[in-house]
Amino acid sequence: MTPEPIDLLLSNAKRVISGKSGVHEGVSIAIDSGKIKAIGPASEIAGLFHPAEVVDAQGQLVTPGFVDSHTHVVFGGERSSEFVQRCAGADYEAIAAAGGGIRSSVRMTRETTIEELVESARPRLARMVAAGSTTIEIKSGYGLDLDTELRMLRAIRDLAQECPAEIVATFMGAHEIPDEWRQDRAGYLRLVCDEMIPAVASEGLAEFCDVFCERGVFSPEESLQVLEAGKRHGLQPKIHADEMAASGGSLVAAEVGAISADHLMMTPPEGIEAMKKAGVVATLLPGTTFYLSKPTYAPARQMLDAGLQVALATDRNPGSCTVESMLLIVGLAVQRMGMTPLEAIEASTFGGACALGREE
Repeated sequence: MTPEPIDLLLSNAKRVISGKSGVHEGVSIAIDSGKIKAIGPASEIAGLFHPAEVVDAQGQLVTPGFVDSHTHVVFGGERSSEFVQRCAGADYEAIAAAGGGIRSSVRMTRETTIEELVESARPRLARMVAAGSTTIEIKSGYGLDLDTELRMLRAIRDLAQECPAEIVATFMGAHEIPDEWRQDRAGYLRLVCDEMIPAVASEGLAEFCDVFCERGVFSPEESLQVLEAGKRHGLQPKIHADEMAASGGSLVAAEVGAISADHLMMTPPEGIEAMKKAGVVATLLPGTTFYLSKPTYAPARQMLDAGLQVALATDRNPGSCTVESMLLIVGLAVQRMGMTPLEAIEASTFGGACALGREE
């Protein structure tokens, strides 16, 4: 049989981690047109393919690219002063209640042009790509009005056209209640569901719809309202859940059929069980726990033992996590959450792909 021409043969890998098919020892990888054609023992692969280029892996570990499935890297301004406040003993929730946190970023982002949003996000994305991320999800949510939310998502679209990584957009108009709507929560929810979501969907600006289900932000009932509205317009549901308290977000994720529930530091056993039954991916963000100096990390071990698909992501954002390296997230998952190195690598690659519907 004549060997099949291919672009690249990666040979002499000590170990290859490849998602669903698991771990392969001492193999070669045949690649053509950017796709893996085959993984197998060098003696078998050599007879099947004729590569244009051969790269010697020199006995190293080979993994898929990192899939960073939860970030907020497009925003205006910066919130370094909050880090100083937390170092002096202030709590994240207290800062937010006083008008800081997300609402502070909203005020600054509303004053930022689309060109400025793109220009400021570009070096962040470049650093993330240099650290090994090949797919990066980006959320809106620092506009909280129709014009700025659309501006953010258009900036994400522009970045996707130039970034070497695949960029995935999520609409998150339900990130917080903005200052001008603090006395009319129902009115703001109508704005999100009846105006923002249809506008986002009509332009095809996002794949997913996210909501911050947390005490002091959106209740489980409000979160369900937003996510169901997103589903009606073709946006798959995601949810920020159980970050500061067992807020019921994991149960909402199961009820609405969310593709992922994220944060989950305070998720109770019944939330884990509900997500498992509903097939929700548990996206864990240990960088945020670390950056906020919180004592409680997400119960990764219990989730894995229960059979949940776990993902890891950076949560890169302007105030509560500036981590851009998925490799650091892998290290935190092993050291602080009881995951094995293999589990953490799989969660940061295949798990992230599952959280974005890209596991195939």
